[in-house]
Amino acid sequence: MSERYKVRDQEENYFITMTIVQWVDLFTRDRYMHIAEDSLNYCIKEKGLIVFAYVIMPSHIHMIVGTSGQPINNIIRDFKKYTSKAFIEAIQDSGESRAEWLLNTFSFHAQKSKRHKSFKVWKDGFHPKIMDRVEKLEATFNYIHYNPVAAGYVKNEQDWIHSSASAYLENDNCSVQITKWY
Repeated sequence: MSERYKVRDQEENYFITMTIVQWVDLFTRDRYMHIAEDSLNYCIKEKGLIVFAYVIMPSHIHMIVGTSGQPINNIIRDFKKYTSKAFIEAIQDSGESRAEWLLNTFSFHAQKSKRHKSFKVWKDGFHPKIMDRVEKLEATFNYIHYNPVAAGYVKNEQDWIHSSASAYLENDNCSVQITKWY
């Protein structure tokens, strides 16, 4: 892993991105979206993950996170490990129309990896960037929440239901139990 992308201070908040291998659009199906959201909520409740902002896009997840428990690296490692297994089980059990292609893709990437036996769902790393200035934090919040608009999926940030935007813009609840920054 690059020296540039490491969590050096567990007391700080970080912008992170987790990406599906080959930018596969896994999160176009609710079943996978719910696995990710439920797993994030578990990490929040049981591992001390603090999520200030998030968006789940078709092939990746952006978040601003901190921790009040385990180190961020450990939480993200466990999240990726659990969700990888759960995604594969869901692909195999759900009548997924793209099952063969998805399993072949994830199997191909596992063969190229020393750490994965059968399937590799997530790209390595999560590229933590420290949020040590208010200006950086505000710009990142805007980037996260505007991502679905920029991609052309919705016209307004709060309309993307797999995001914390509605919690901030309309004071609504969202699927992941966020801690509001302001």
